[in-house]
Amino acid sequence: MGTTADRFKAAVEAKQLDAVDELFTEDVRLYSPVKFTPFEGRPMVLGLFGVLLRTFEDFRYVGELTGSAQTAAGPDGGSADSADSTDSTVLIFRATVNGKEIHGIDLLQFDEAGRIKEFTVMVRPQSAVHALGEAVLAGLVEDGLAPQA
Repeated sequence: MGTTADRFKAAVEAKQLDAVDELFTEDVRLYSPVKFTPFEGRPMVLGLFGVLLRTFEDFRYVGELTGSAQTAAGPDGGSADSADSTDSTVLIFRATVNGKEIHGIDLLQFDEAGRIKEFTVMVRPQSAVHALGEAVLAGLVEDGLAPQA
């Protein structure tokens, strides 16, 4: 069956949104490179993943690092000033969006049961961030998850 990270990678690469669902906590937070505040809660994060799975072309994971890191919200959901950390995995990926090649990482942070409680995405270069932001916003609006601008 593998680790949560292994199951997550397999589900994303196979574009199986239903398999990703069970890996998130109910109150999961996703920190995006194009939005200052996080996407919060399983329904919203799954909606975003649906858009991402349609948006990315030639998506593939190319590396993995494991360890521990402090969550953005801190270990108890409060201040991030605490020195406690949580099990974490960094998944390195490559993809294309609207002709722009993206290099990025997904930082997965797990709760005590091994489910993903925080998810941070970082991508480069800036032109790819812009292309990704436009494509994701259009998908969120199309799916009724964001208001039309």
